[in-house]
Amino acid sequence: MFAALKEHWPEYLMEAAGLGIFMISVCVVGALLEYPLSPVHQTIRDPGLRTVLTGLARGLTAVGLIYSPWGKQSGAHFNPAVTLTFCWLGKIRAWDACFYTVAHFLGGLAGVLLTTALLGRWMADPAVNYAVTVPGPAGQAAAFLAEFLISFGLMLAVLIVSNTRRAARFTGLFAGALMAVYFVVERSYSGMSMNPARTFAAAVPAQVWTGLWLYFAAPLLGMVVAGEVYLVSFGRVYCAKLHHDNDKRCIFHHGDENGREEPTGFRF
Repeated sequence: MFAALKEHWPEYLMEAAGLGIFMISVCVVGALLEYPLSPVHQTIRDPGLRTVLTGLARGLTAVGLIYSPWGKQSGAHFNPAVTLTFCWLGKIRAWDACFYTVAHFLGGLAGVLLTTALLGRWMADPAVNYAVTVPGPAGQAAAFLAEFLISFGLMLAVLIVSNTRRAARFTGLFAGALMAVYFVVERSYSGMSMNPARTFAAAVPAQVWTGLWLYFAAPLLGMVVAGEVYLVSFGRVYCAKLHHDNDKRCIFHHGDENGREEPTGFRF
């Protein structure tokens, strides 16, 4: 534990900061587009257009973080479900996975609290409500299924693209595009989380715990199942980074096509 913390603390901080920045973006964009007195909200009256713009903002934020220097070094997980799935697949050491998960929860919460301190009543307004994710009118069962399916789809896409030589460098674009589309088409069922730390970060200041269990269980279950499907179909995972081919250090396990361990400098 202490060796992991001593050697890999920069990556832990990068993951915390990454999700923190993502949550700041989520909250600021949500407040600008949904707070009734916001000039942006009053200018863009169409709720469908606001939904599309929100999804686009989230996707672009994710892409920017994945291709940022921090994302290239830490692996750009920013999500405990992603980290624990790669741990399940044998790509991350257990203590690194533990510290990544803690970093995600702390970083996400810090991002929401910082935005709340700056925006005040804009965040507290019921139209924004701290960007909480709660089950839609169809209920918790539908929300669970929706979270499972979108998490499964995202993880499977990340594994396929990141382990394809010619396409690996586009993994971040695929992930960002899926997040944008998911928000538009799935939001009404669960709010589109896919991330336990993201949901928890918004739930704390809002004090809204409706269906919290499903936002912890469904993303992790969906991503782990996607990992198993990938292994059965393709039989190998190279690394836990979403962006491999860069000059940043890598703290994860690597494997060649026959499953043998490769040095951390392994590149596509």
